[in-house]
Amino acid sequence: MRFTSILVANRGEIAVRVMRTAKALGYRTIAVYSEADAEAPHVAMADEAVCIGPAPVAQSYLDPQKILDAAARTGAGAIHPGYGFLSENSGFARACEAAGLTFIGPRPDAVDIMGNKAEAKRRMISAGVPCVPGYEGEDQADDTFIKAASEIGFPVMVKAAAGGGGRGMRLVDDAGDLPEAIRLARSEAENAFGSGELILEKAIMRPRHVEVQVFADEAGNTIHLGERDCSVQRRHQKVIEEAPCPVMTDELRAKMGAAAVDAAKAISYRGAGTVEFLLGADGEFYFLEMNTRLQVEHPVTEMITGIDLVNEQIRIAAGGSLDMTQDDITFDGHAIECRINAEDPQTFAPSPGTITYYHPPGGLGVRVDSGVYQGYKIPPYYDSLIGKLIVHGRNRVECMMRLRRCLDEFVVDEIKSTIPLFRNLVENQDIANGQYDIHWLEQYLANKK
Repeated sequence: MRFTSILVANRGEIAVRVMRTAKALGYRTIAVYSEADAEAPHVAMADEAVCIGPAPVAQSYLDPQKILDAAARTGAGAIHPGYGFLSENSGFARACEAAGLTFIGPRPDAVDIMGNKAEAKRRMISAGVPCVPGYEGEDQADDTFIKAASEIGFPVMVKAAAGGGGRGMRLVDDAGDLPEAIRLARSEAENAFGSGELILEKAIMRPRHVEVQVFADEAGNTIHLGERDCSVQRRHQKVIEEAPCPVMTDELRAKMGAAAVDAAKAISYRGAGTVEFLLGADGEFYFLEMNTRLQVEHPVTEMITGIDLVNEQIRIAAGGSLDMTQDDITFDGHAIECRINAEDPQTFAPSPGTITYYHPPGGLGVRVDSGVYQGYKIPPYYDSLIGKLIVHGRNRVECMMRLRRCLDEFVVDEIKSTIPLFRNLVENQDIANGQYDIHWLEQYLANKK
């Protein structure tokens, strides 16, 4: 074993979730927290906790040196970054290695490659992974993009090569609108990511967003653990995720899974990662990007495979090898996850404040990954995620019925939450039938106004 203690460089429900597995494996756990998080559950749960600064993330959770100092003070042997914050910061991963710490994640060079959409797409094309037709060259002149768009054909998507979350992204239907879209996307990308590099892609109309969970060890053994459908989105942010995808076939899963494995092998990937695809109505799929970390929605994969992904992350980081082959992976039933946020369910404005009453649902096939408790004061400085409701059933119909019951039981009082939105969504026939695409929720919400 390379280490006996793990510092979790994160907060909220993901810090709690990582610590649960780490403790079950016998590791000493270390929390870091800002002054605003002194009463947070992950702080109380850890064997040791270190305050790393004031509330603003730049002065606490996003400061690599403060994380490394906390690791040195506590004698941590490894760092798990969770998701968000420093999880896809290759510089931080290298700094961990330089400090003699095991970074529980992929190699830094893999993070660099997949962190740039242009380079990632070039690698995927070379590896034979299906990609959306487009332009991902180094020449960033406007005239080059205009020429490429005319060859690709409209509509096209202008995208920032760095970052994600929909920033630096523009859909262009007409050639006359392209120069302004390029200008706006480049400006937004520079402000958000410090890089104005762009790529151009053919717009795939009304696709589903389907991602494949992959795992690889140091020796390059790589497998996939099936797919998740993340098409119910608002402003490119996932709202509901489920596994398996409602329209998946065995043949399509085999093809998409093989492409995801090829993508991971092409960059000598290690650990847990997610290869994201756009799935067209015609059954054709295209590489979108790769997230080089654990995903928020990883519990639905755990529910249908029975595999603890954090357990596997830690085991591989400690020098272990995959103890399963692709043939060993089986899928049991159906799982759906709802992201319960501290937000107004109509305007989506953040709703920080004190939770005066908190009652999560329970029962067979129900899991709630939460970072709050009754009396907890949600700070205004961070992501609005209260927790994740994950429900499993023998099939999708049973899963949906169980989800309805759980949403009726779930109580978060005194602050606004997205629970009422989910109660409405599960009654919608399109959701019930699994008939939706990445634009469905935006249209649903627009029709509700």
